[in-house]
Amino acid sequence: MNNYFLNLIKKDLENDERYTEIEPFIFDIILKHVQDLIFIMKVESDNSFTYLFANDIGKIHAKLGQDYVGKTFYDFVRSEIADHLHEKYLKAVESKKTFSYQDKVQINEKLFSYGETILTPIKNDQGKVIYIIAVTRDITDRVIEQRMLLESQEMYKSLVDHNMDAVFSINLSSEILTVNPSVLRLLNSNQNAIEGNSIFDLFEAQDVKPLRNAFHQTIDGNSVEGEAILLYKNKKLNVHYKTVPIIINGKVNGIFFILRDITEKTKQSEMIEHMAYHDPLTGLLNRSALKSDLKHILQFNNKQSVAVMYIDLDRFKMLNDILGHNSGDLLLIEVSKRLSDLVGPLYSVYRHGGDEFIIVLPDTDRKKAKLVADQLIQKFKEPFYLDEILYFISLSIGISMFPEDCNDDDSLITKADKALFVVKQRNRAQYLFYDNEMDKNTNELLEIETGLRRAIEHEELTLFYQPQIDLSSNKVVSFEALLRWNHPKLGNVSPGVFIPIAEESGLIIPIGEWVIEEACKQILSWQEEGYPETTIAINLSAKQFQQPHLIDMIESLFKTYKISPKHIEFEITEGSLQDAEEALKMITRLKKLGVMISVDDFGTGFSSLMYLKQFPIDTLKIDQSFIKDVLLDKKDEAIVTTILHLAEHLGLTVVAEGIETDEQLDFLSNLKCHKGQGYLFSRPIPAEQITKFFE
Repeated sequence: MNNYFLNLIKKDLENDERYTEIEPFIFDIILKHVQDLIFIMKVESDNSFTYLFANDIGKIHAKLGQDYVGKTFYDFVRSEIADHLHEKYLKAVESKKTFSYQDKVQINEKLFSYGETILTPIKNDQGKVIYIIAVTRDITDRVIEQRMLLESQEMYKSLVDHNMDAVFSINLSSEILTVNPSVLRLLNSNQNAIEGNSIFDLFEAQDVKPLRNAFHQTIDGNSVEGEAILLYKNKKLNVHYKTVPIIINGKVNGIFFILRDITEKTKQSEMIEHMAYHDPLTGLLNRSALKSDLKHILQFNNKQSVAVMYIDLDRFKMLNDILGHNSGDLLLIEVSKRLSDLVGPLYSVYRHGGDEFIIVLPDTDRKKAKLVADQLIQKFKEPFYLDEILYFISLSIGISMFPEDCNDDDSLITKADKALFVVKQRNRAQYLFYDNEMDKNTNELLEIETGLRRAIEHEELTLFYQPQIDLSSNKVVSFEALLRWNHPKLGNVSPGVFIPIAEESGLIIPIGEWVIEEACKQILSWQEEGYPETTIAINLSAKQFQQPHLIDMIESLFKTYKISPKHIEFEITEGSLQDAEEALKMITRLKKLGVMISVDDFGTGFSSLMYLKQFPIDTLKIDQSFIKDVLLDKKDEAIVTTILHLAEHLGLTVVAEGIETDEQLDFLSNLKCHKGQGYLFSRPIPAEQITKFFE
């Protein structure tokens, strides 16, 4: 039918009346049932184009009137648009071939539509183009869809190309098809060297099997991730990998293999883990590692004997005080090396803290343990050389056995510690195996010392505070920090009992540091809660006072908790002042920090008026033993009176301890004693109860 229609047009070219015969066929058969815009343009002799026919939708779109036949483009549109159309139609006439073009039409400020026009030239028998059939179709949806597809492709390309992770595109045979620039940077290579290889060729042999499993899971449509070691030329990298299935038409036809370099992260994690389980000074395994390892050893050696040796260095604390901490640390390092060399790879050496070490000996009976202990004792008879100086240091060892002594790790360590305690009480530089008689013979002091070793770690210590009153105004002006210990079995242990043990064992050093830090925390807490400024007096033991790192430790705590030194007063005993030269150096350094210094229990020790003249002391504390009977004993009255008069002339503040009655208070007030503390004002109380004194 279309050929017949075209033949009718080609017949009598000059007879326009035949148009009436053409139109019904066009309209009825073709034009009624299409939504495209159809125009038949006649090519005039001057190469202009006149409308011969337009379908209804074409008339509407082109805004043609009823008398459009014979008119040109210029009769209906602006000249620039008419020129554009004329140019396109003329191209079809000149080429005598079907020609198509697209137009973009602005509907409003934000909306455009797109049309595609196909121009088909109709030639007469002489080959001259006499008609142009134009079919214009709205392709807005198609253009938008193509644009979205192109944008999607560009976004995908941008996502892959600019991804900081290395992205491999591989086929279902594991062959690398394409790589993004990050791959080239990661491997320091080029595309030709990488593409075409199997992805598995890039990894360490031990990782290939799990990677193949991940590969097959991804083919099944699952994304998988993990970690592996990448090997390429001279590179060895820890990488995190992730597989992503490429799904097209519902089927997986490829895989994205995404790698991220985690080498530095892995090194940091390994370093953090090493730090968590190793002692930073000696490099030995630490207490955390001991707890983990020993539990594991007992679990998997439940049918074999295990020995635990608890080792303490004899006289190390004295050497440390004499040599200084730097030399003491060097000695600990050398001791650690010797211990490790002696026990070899079969056993593990742990630094338990300070100068204490623990050796765990799996699959070891008493006979083997005795042999190792003998070797240790014998080997430590040899001196250590530090800076061309010989140092002799011996070992005391307590040994417990699994399973005969106990069945759990904590008890095994505790019983070895008890055996060590007995060794040190009897005679050093030897070893003993634990036996049940030690429990019977070990008195409360053993339990106290053992407990003290863990008191800080188990959060059993606390500070109470006793107010110090300005006797002239009757207002609280400062507090003394007093240590308390609530033992899980013994309950509240008296400071008079556990402080001397802490002094003797050397535990007073870490405990004393804990006290200073807790006091700093408390001052900061009160400041943050908006309470008035106050001072806390802290007792320094004689051993603490001799520590070379004391000043650095205090200064560090002040900086950490942003504490002004004026809020801290350190109380030292007269015993700390026996070495006048060293004491003067330490007090001078403390004063440079900005803290106040008081002499505790003044008059009870080797009191010397000389140090009152030499040392930059701020306060004298009159011991409660003088205050107790000050109204009954003339000597006590004379001593108290003398101290107050002496302090007045030396410009020192005086604090009277142990005030329990109004009469004692009146006596001290009349003598113009500056401050006082005692049960008359308040017992030592927890920090949470102190706030009432600020109100």
